[in-house]
This record gives sequence, structure tokens and C-alpha cells, in this order.
Amino acid sequence: MSGAVRTASRHKAGPAAGSGEPAQRDVVLPFVGSQAKVQKSGMTFPQNLSERSWEQIGAGLRELVDSSAWWLADWLLYGESTYGWRRYKEAVERTGLDYQTLRNYAWVARRFEHHRRRDSLSFAHHAEVTRLSPPEQDYWLRKAEQQKWSRNELRRAVRASLAAQSDTAEIAAGSGDEQRELPRPAEPAAADKRPQKVTTLTIELSAGQLEYYSKAAAAHGLPVDKWVAQMLENADRRTAPQRTA
Repeated sequence: MSGAVRTASRHKAGPAAGSGEPAQRDVVLPFVGSQAKVQKSGMTFPQNLSERSWEQIGAGLRELVDSSAWWLADWLLYGESTYGWRRYKEAVERTGLDYQTLRNYAWVARRFEHHRRRDSLSFAHHAEVTRLSPPEQDYWLRKAEQQKWSRNELRRAVRASLAAQSDTAEIAAGSGDEQRELPRPAEPAAADKRPQKVTTLTIELSAGQLEYYSKAAAAHGLPVDKWVAQMLENADRRTAPQRTA
């Protein structure tokens, strides 16, 4: 969005000027210009407004509404870092928005640095993938941008990927010569319940390898670390020696 939004008081001549009624405020929207009259309480259009101009005004309004979510979120995050706990009380008073709405705005903005936000996608697009890891977020947003997906189309694609991953995991768990429910192992005695030793495995990847594995993980609806762990576990099962009765 280019330009700024301004309001200007406009006093009508005549009896209304001294009636004590509040002055009307015109709103200056650069993408509207003189094609329509804009006030805080509404917008009026001339009879001869072209269809093309009407479409352009609608596109500008859409971008304005979408950008305002980012602006409010960044304003709130600045208040958080500068003024601490006072931020939400002040924000609620200043904006008239409820606490949860502002929290949601800030939650999305906090997960997307400015250089990772995509101007061609809406705030709602970004909100759809906030629960994913950053490489997965970038993957799905890039795909949504390339395919020109709507927010709902992105949501369906992500959910389908997660569902496919869930189905694959269930098939892998139930695969074998016989399809039957495996008995649960007996619970160990209390004396044998010892805390398991946890080992941290560090894998060094090049930038290209990380991007490749992140895409593969995102296609399965998993964070890259969980996807790698699953691949290692599956590999262990395939290479494990078969026990004889």
C-alpha cells in the first residue's frame, strides 16, 4: 500500500455550522483520490464511476484492511518491548479491539520477521501456517504465492498434507504379513521403571540440504526435526534382524 490515510475536518456552511453537531471528517485515501467521497462513516460514489475504477478501489480497500492487521500487530509488539505489561491495556483502549484479537495479531506477527512476510499474500495466509516450523511456513507460503491460492485453498492443502501423513503413519504401523492388532507389551515392574537415557544427535546440513529436507518434511505435514527422527526410526525397523521363534 502506498500513501497514507488522513482525516480532515470539514465544516459545512449554513445552519449546521452553528448547530453544535460534530464536524464531519473526510478521509483521504490515495487509491481513491477524487473518484469517491470518503468519510469515517461511509463512502459515496458518483453515478459515472467506471467499473475499472470501482474494482481498483475495492482492491485498495482489501489491501488496507489486510495491512492494518500487520500494522496493529507491529504497533503492539513495539509497545510490548518498550512499555511492558501496560501494552494490552493501552492497546484495548486506543483501538477498541478486544484483548484476544490483539493477542492473535501479535502472535502471528511475532512468528514472521518483516523479511519473511509476503506482500502478495494476506495476513490470514500467514496465520494459517503459524503453528508450523519456519522452513515449513516458508514452503507453504511460497507455494500459495506461486499457485495464487486463497486463504481457504492454502488451509485445505495444509490439512490434506497433515491427513496424508497421518494415514501413512497408520499404514506403516499396521503393515506386515498379518493385519492384526499387536498386543501391548506388559508394563514393567515398578523396580524396573528407570528413566530412559536421552541422547542428543546433532546433524550438520548445508543450506541446500536443509531446504530440501524441509520441503520433504512439509509435504508430510511435519517439522523437519520430527520428520528426520521418523525416517531414522523407519530405517532402523527395516534394517533390524528378523527374530526367529
